[in-house]
Amino acid sequence: MYKRHFSHIYLETEAARFPDARSLIKKFSNAVVIEIDDYKRVFNRTRQNFQAQKNSMKLILATKKDRLLYPGSDMSPSFGHAQFYYNTMVLNCIYNCDYCYLQGMYDSANLVVFVNSDDFFSAVESKLQDHPVYLCISYDTDLLAFENVHPLCARWINFASTRPDLTVEIRTKSSNYKAIGHLHAVSNVILAWTLSPQAVTQTYEVQTPPLEQRLRSVESAIADGWRVRLCFDPVLAVKNWSNVYGDFLESLRLRVSWDKVYDVSVGTFRMNGGYLSKIKSARMDSDILYDTMKLEDGTASYPAPVHEEIMAWMTDKLRPLVGSERLHI
Repeated sequence: MYKRHFSHIYLETEAARFPDARSLIKKFSNAVVIEIDDYKRVFNRTRQNFQAQKNSMKLILATKKDRLLYPGSDMSPSFGHAQFYYNTMVLNCIYNCDYCYLQGMYDSANLVVFVNSDDFFSAVESKLQDHPVYLCISYDTDLLAFENVHPLCARWINFASTRPDLTVEIRTKSSNYKAIGHLHAVSNVILAWTLSPQAVTQTYEVQTPPLEQRLRSVESAIADGWRVRLCFDPVLAVKNWSNVYGDFLESLRLRVSWDKVYDVSVGTFRMNGGYLSKIKSARMDSDILYDTMKLEDGTASYPAPVHEEIMAWMTDKLRPLVGSERLHI
């Protein structure tokens, strides 16, 4: 009953003159192109059904006119970087993890691609005149998963290669390392893979590649000399979580070259409380959204005893593998 993804492309009038817009329209040559004056008229409409749209996502091509850089969120680790920023060259993600905050942040599940990429690079260049920058480029999306369609990761890697004061993190759940595997490793680019037990992946990250495929990408990237970050975030308080994550970490202990891993981050479920309420009002098909949560300063998270138990347990398991200096909690 659903049309294929990107069967329709909404093209902002201002965006039509950019090469990226023409390139993406060419890639989806059978798509119906609908011209619009402002992407927000489509993307920000009320009464949209996020989960229904996930079955048939549309592509919106637009220009970003302001806020090309955002200060890093308190809910994400800065890894010790004083000047922590993220950007949003793409809004929304091709995946649909049950615990993803995007389904509460946006009314629409359609993908917005901002095609004025040079403006994003210029914004970072301007910041670099004042101080070093730590930049997350795959914050509200998964750029590596989308790389075969729109090669933004390669562009940022090439950009960072000549700017030593810039550190770029590309976070992903994809297994699409091959899309950038032809590039030489760049020392100030971090490839960060979110890893979860297969039982968690197949239940709550249904559309993402299985753990084994992600691990093959991790191994290839490490072998090619990249700085690879492993992210166990969020650790979910599933039934018998210590057994589920214990078996998972034991398999990784024997599989991963831990001495070559750049660093590791750990976190538990957390989300803007308003987003979580919105998600719960729209769907009842995922038990993970209905776990007991506490709301503090607008953030919904596990109660302190649950959070502390998980973090202490994960720390005890991971510290022998990477040491305290490479473990971020």
